[in-house]
Amino acid sequence: MKIISYNVNGIRAAINKGFIEWLQQANPDVICLQEIKATEDQVPVEDITKAGYSYQYYYPAQKKGYSGVAILSKVKPNHVEYGTGIEHMDFEGRNLRIDFDDFSVMSLYLPSGTNIDRLDHKFKYMDDFQDYVDELRKTIPNLVICGDYNICHEAIDIHDPVRNKTVSGFLPEERAWLDKFMKKGMIDTFRHFNKEPHHYSWWSYRANARANNKGWRIDYCLVTTPLESRLQRAVILPEAKHSDHCPVLVEIK
Repeated sequence: MKIISYNVNGIRAAINKGFIEWLQQANPDVICLQEIKATEDQVPVEDITKAGYSYQYYYPAQKKGYSGVAILSKVKPNHVEYGTGIEHMDFEGRNLRIDFDDFSVMSLYLPSGTNIDRLDHKFKYMDDFQDYVDELRKTIPNLVICGDYNICHEAIDIHDPVRNKTVSGFLPEERAWLDKFMKKGMIDTFRHFNKEPHHYSWWSYRANARANNKGWRIDYCLVTTPLESRLQRAVILPEAKHSDHCPVLVEIK
C-alpha cells in the first residue's frame, strides 16, 4: 500500500495549481492531507472521486478557512475516527484516522508555535497526543501516523540549525518531545531508508528559499515498530509544488 502525506496549505488553492492531476499520476492508495482550510461542501468531491478516490473523509476546523485535515482513500476503511475526543485538540480539526483490517492510518496536523500562546498550546497538545497514542496502540499496534508535525527532529533536518535553534519548530524542547515520541516505538520511515542531508519538506515563501533548498523537514510518515518488516520504501517528493510543503511517501507491504 502506497501512503502519501501532504500539507496542501489550502486544498482549493492546491487544486487550482493542478493537485488533482498530480494525485492521479502519483496514484497513492491513501493520501493524508493537512491544512485543508475548507469544509467538505467547498471541495470538488466529484472531481476527486473521478480521480479514483471514492472514500473521502474531511475534518475541518471550527474556524472557517483554517487548519483541518482530510484522508482520501481508494480502499474502503472499516472505521473512521474523527478527532481524539479531547476538546482542546479537536476544535481545530487536527486528527483523523481510518482503520483497515490489520493497520490504521492517521492524518495529523500538529500546531505550530508562532507565538507564546500558541507555543503553550502546542506543548499541551504534544503531551496529550503522546498519552492518546500510548492508549491507542494497546488496541491498534499497527499504526501509521502521517502528517505535519511542525518539528524538525535533528540538525540534519533543517538547513540552518544554528540560527534556527531559538525558533519554534526547532526548539530543544520540541525536538526532545519528538525524539521521545519516536523512541517509544515509532519509526521515522524516511530516515529508515535515507541518512543523507539536504532533504526537506517545507520551505518559506521568502528569500527564494525553495529554489535554494533552504528548507525544513517537518512532515513525516511515522509507523509503529511492528510494521518495520513491512516497510518497502519512503521518499520525499519535492517536485510537487502545490503548496509551501511537498508530499512525503511510504510504501508498506
